[in-house]
Amino acid sequence: MKIARVAATLLIFQFAGVTAFFGQSPSGAPASKAPAELQNLKITILSTMLADEGIGEWGFAALVEADGHKILYDTGARPNTVLENARELNVDLNDVQDVILSQHHGDHTTGLLTLRRELSRANPAALSRAHVSPGIFLSRHARADEAEKNPMIAFKKEFEATGGNFIVHDKPEEMLPGVWLTGPVPRAYPEKNWTPGLKISQGNSWVEDNLPEDQALIFNTPRGLVMLSGCGHAGIINILQYARQIIRPAPVQAAIGVFHLFAATDEQLDWTAEKLREFQTAQVLGAHCTGIESVYKLRQRLGLNRRTCVVGTVGAIFDLKDGIQTGRIAR
Repeated sequence: MKIARVAATLLIFQFAGVTAFFGQSPSGAPASKAPAELQNLKITILSTMLADEGIGEWGFAALVEADGHKILYDTGARPNTVLENARELNVDLNDVQDVILSQHHGDHTTGLLTLRRELSRANPAALSRAHVSPGIFLSRHARADEAEKNPMIAFKKEFEATGGNFIVHDKPEEMLPGVWLTGPVPRAYPEKNWTPGLKISQGNSWVEDNLPEDQALIFNTPRGLVMLSGCGHAGIINILQYARQIIRPAPVQAAIGVFHLFAATDEQLDWTAEKLREFQTAQVLGAHCTGIESVYKLRQRLGLNRRTCVVGTVGAIFDLKDGIQTGRIAR
């Protein structure tokens, strides 16, 4: 899927106080064919299992700081984890207006309401915009007679009651210059990076829940593309291939976040590493359900080292200029 070109209508998308223009540059001149590039990028993990400071949990969240703008990506598994870890790490979330939810799973969404309610006391706009992909509010069940398994259905009403808004992205969007949200990712390869068992309601039938709403952030930088994924249920290779189609076929400077490879076989990891090698992937920071052993195997297969391919920890940082800095326990 390619982004449709805007012909006559100028679309304006408000994000974090910045107006992003589609089809024209801010000056009104035709947009350049060369995609915008970020000059500064820092990603700090605020929720994952491994921690030598803060609270570890089966969940994920990360703060993005991109050319002076902040975005929270996912919100952790427990109501207070991200809030408490941010405080311990001296990370300021009060001025973050936008949050991206990669999927509906509770280990990525449960902190949303706590964060919104707590931070809005000081700043009513804090985390007031939640960016999601189609399918995140669909009903999920293991059996038709079982209780609802999608926490986002209840969260939607409660979040909106606080004055928050959900923005649904059904296609790629350049949210800030050089910052792209993928929206739904085409599944060109059968990576099946999800745990089977749940069914999703589509029309009058129930089908396997393959997390159709899974979405990632892609950063276009002078050094190449950087991906931030919140489980990569669409598949790490599907996501990166799509990013190289919609932005540019650049080398992958870093794959950051979660890739749901903890249960992958050696054959699956071999295939994944081969594709990552084709994309000239220079750095990997794998947190949460990427799997510790899977990170080590990718390191070996990609010819990387203990600085360029590491397990993510609470407080771990990827910086465009300085690379990966992770906790002592993961070095």
